[in-house]
Amino acid sequence: MHITARVDCAVRALVELAASAPGPVKAEVLSSSQSIPHKFLESVLADLRRGGLVSSRRGPDGGYWLTRPAAEITIADVIRTVEGPLASVRGERPEDVTYDGPAESLKQVWIAVRVNLRAVLEGVTVADVAAGALPEFVTELTADPGAWRRR
Repeated sequence: MHITARVDCAVRALVELAASAPGPVKAEVLSSSQSIPHKFLESVLADLRRGGLVSSRRGPDGGYWLTRPAAEITIADVIRTVEGPLASVRGERPEDVTYDGPAESLKQVWIAVRVNLRAVLEGVTVADVAAGALPEFVTELTADPGAWRRR
């Protein structure tokens, strides 16, 4: 899976909003605290606003805030909002691709990949990341030394 800069930025911005005191947070504060270029962050925040994950208000008391509790926003929600489906094959959903001959069962591999992506990304919320308290299954997966090995 390729995690784009937009997705990384979006998750970090939402985590920062989740960890902030109640009330609007200025884009400049988010940009500074997460070392994200301001113009890029503004573009990502616009995506998040259109996707219904944040709201905003202009002016001296303005800024951005989460539209629902951070515990109800999964990492999968963020990816889908910013980039679209979690898994695609040549721009198609895995269930829509077809293969012939010996490659026919490859479709099941792509479906299995999506199932596993969903298991992790739908099982971790913005609140989990903000609190530094990831679900036990994530801790177990990352406790395996093989998980850290580059291949």
